Amino acid sequence: MKALIDVEFSCPKLMEFGPCGGVEFDGSCEVSEHRCVFVDAATVHWRGDLGGSAGAPHVDTVARAGGDEVVVELSALRTTMAARQIVVGDFPARALDVASAEECAGIMAGSVDAGLSGDSGAHRVQFSPTYRAQLIEGAGLAAFIGINCRDRNRVAIEGELAGLAAVGVAGVHCVTGDHTLTGSRPDARPVFDLDSTRVAALAAAAGHLVSVGEAPATPPTARRAARLVEKQKAGASVAFVNHSGGARPVERFIAEVRELESAEGLGELGFIACVPLVVDRGSAELLATFTTLVLPEGYLERILGARDVYAEGVAAAIELSDELLALDGVVGVNLSGGPEDGREAHFAEALARVARGVARRALTTT
Repeated sequence: MKALIDVEFSCPKLMEFGPCGGVEFDGSCEVSEHRCVFVDAATVHWRGDLGGSAGAPHVDTVARAGGDEVVVELSALRTTMAARQIVVGDFPARALDVASAEECAGIMAGSVDAGLSGDSGAHRVQFSPTYRAQLIEGAGLAAFIGINCRDRNRVAIEGELAGLAAVGVAGVHCVTGDHTLTGSRPDARPVFDLDSTRVAALAAAAGHLVSVGEAPATPPTARRAARLVEKQKAGASVAFVNHSGGARPVERFIAEVRELESAEGLGELGFIACVPLVVDRGSAELLATFTTLVLPEGYLERILGARDVYAEGVAAAIELSDELLALDGVVGVNLSGGPEDGREAHFAEALARVARGVARRALTTT
């Protein structure tokens, strides 16, 4: 039963460039009984402004101790993506645990190209994005850091973007974020001063490699491609494609986006397709909590019905990654999901194992 909020026929997240990815399959809002206000409305077009914000300055130098300024390279991951397809893994470390962050990053480093560290519905209170990036990068793993609009206003977000530039983060993933009525902290008041499209513009202005998410299987499915193109105009260069049922739906979605890009004279977005990683029943249960999850037919049944669930989950993730990486426009995959509490290192090892398997397959087919 969804919680009702004191708002009628308006967006609880105060979004301007909606809808978010939390629209239910019937078109209703993720936290209110009314229909999402964006589902039946025309796509909101990017106007090239931030609604009164001057925006963050482009960061190319930072001051170090002693007053010296050094050039910031943003981002080395761009170079990697230009050379080959990448594997990004959802970062599984425990919240507020330095040792866990360093352990998981150390396990993933050298196999996974970047760790995607964003919001967790189960653990809303986390280290700041900049500190998480510093821990992950310090352990040798490139950090792809999520910025949500629920917990910070635009001033705080601009500060985090500057901090992430100083750390030398691999990329910034811009999301509006789940409402506080979902997840573990319904007592906290949400901010939503901005939405993902406007944060993408701020992150691009700060010089970051900018990614956004899109959910092709979520209403309004006929306009999801158009919404993504507006995020591209704001500054996104990479799109994470949410779980949408396998390779064919992703292929169709990319084709829709390419048609719009061509019509508007835009360059081409790079797509990172989400791949569900399930290695035990705990990770399957966590994956099931994802909003409007659409998995390939029989995917979970195949894994959970196997004698060795771990081995089957790894094999299934490698196979689906191969299918997605064969699509034109796909620049990488995102191994998506997470562990049950206490099995963070175990899940990090699975991420690394899948990444190595994907790399071996790539070598044998080139």
